[in-house]
Amino acid sequence: MTFYVTKFHKKICLYFKKNFSVKSVYFNSFGDSSVLQFGEFPTPKINDNEVLIQLKAASLNHLDIWVRSGTREKNIPLPHITGNDGSGIVSEIGKNVSNIKVGDKVLINPGLSCGNCIYCKNKKENLCTEYRVLGTKENGTHCEFVKLPEQNVFPIPSELNFIEAASIPLVFLTAYHMLITLGSLQNGETVLIHGAGSGVGIAAIQIAKLFNANVITTSGSDEKLQKAKQLGADEIINYKEKNFFDEIKHITQKKGVDVVFEHIGGNIFEKSILLLRKGGRLVTCGATIGYDTKLDLRYLYSRHLTVFGSFMGTSIDLKNVLQLFEEKKLKPIIDSVFPLEKTSEAHKRMESRNHFGKIVLEV
Repeated sequence: MTFYVTKFHKKICLYFKKNFSVKSVYFNSFGDSSVLQFGEFPTPKINDNEVLIQLKAASLNHLDIWVRSGTREKNIPLPHITGNDGSGIVSEIGKNVSNIKVGDKVLINPGLSCGNCIYCKNKKENLCTEYRVLGTKENGTHCEFVKLPEQNVFPIPSELNFIEAASIPLVFLTAYHMLITLGSLQNGETVLIHGAGSGVGIAAIQIAKLFNANVITTSGSDEKLQKAKQLGADEIINYKEKNFFDEIKHITQKKGVDVVFEHIGGNIFEKSILLLRKGGRLVTCGATIGYDTKLDLRYLYSRHLTVFGSFMGTSIDLKNVLQLFEEKKLKPIIDSVFPLEKTSEAHKRMESRNHFGKIVLEV
C-alpha cells in the first residue's frame, strides 16, 4: 500500500505538535553536557498577549552553560529547556496581539520584563525589577516551539536566513547597549575590547568600528586575533604572550583609552580601570573569571572616571541594531551549526573555547 503526504496531512501533523508535544532539548538535573536529553516536551500554551513561534534556529550563549551546570543559580524549575536566542515563523497569536501575524518570519528579544512598570513604559525595560533572560527561569529556545510576549518578537532583517538571525539578539543587543547607549562612544575615540573571540566581543568590534573608533582587542589565541583584525580591530594583543596592560600603555603612548568594554572581571577589571584616560568610561556586563575586585576610589574620582554596570539592553537598542543589519552595516559571524539533537556536542564546542563566532542549532 502506498501513502501520499498532502498539505492536509502536514497540517494535521502540525496540529498534533502544537497541541501535544514537540522535540526539545532539556535537563532534569544540573551537570555537564551529558545531562542534556533530546525528546518530547509539552508544547507551550499562549495567552492573549503572547505569540507562539515555530523555531527554525536557536543559538548558544555562555549563559546556557551556566544555567545547565547550575553554576550561577539552581533555583530553576526542572525539567528545563535552555536557550536565549532564536528565530522562526509565527505559528499562533493571542487575541490581543495586533502587530504580528501568523506566518511572519521573526527573531526573539530574549530580555523579558513585566511590561507595565514605569521602566517598561519608558522603554527602559532592562531596569524592570522582573527583568530576566529567556531560558533562565522560563523554558528557552532549544526546542521546536517557544512562546513569548508580543513585544519580544521582531521581524528578521531582509536577506538574513534563520541561522544568521538567531545569532544576533543577545550579543549585539548587549554590545550596542554597552558601547553606545551607556558608553557614549564617540567618533575617533579609542576603545579596549576584551575577549576578541567571544560573541559579545565580535559584536563590539563591529559596532565600535561602525562608530569610527580606534579598536584595541585582546585574546589568548593568535587565530582569533587575526579574525578580529579582519573584522576591523586596529591593534591586537595576545594576553598569553604579552602583558596587555603594558602593551596598551605603549600603543597609546601612556595616554590610555577612552572606553573599556569589560566582561571578564577579577584582576582584568582592576587593570582596565587604570588604563582609562581622564574622563574615561568602563562598561562591564560580566565576571567570567571572578566577582571580587579592587578599586581605589581616589583614582576613580580624581580622574573623573565613570563605571557602568550593564545587563542586556532595551527594545530600542535592539531596533537600532536590527536597522544596522538591514542596512548591511553589521554582519552575523557563524562558527558552526549543529542539528538540535546534537546540542550536547554544541555545548562541548562552546566549552572548548575554540570557536570564533556564534554556535547555532538548526531546529
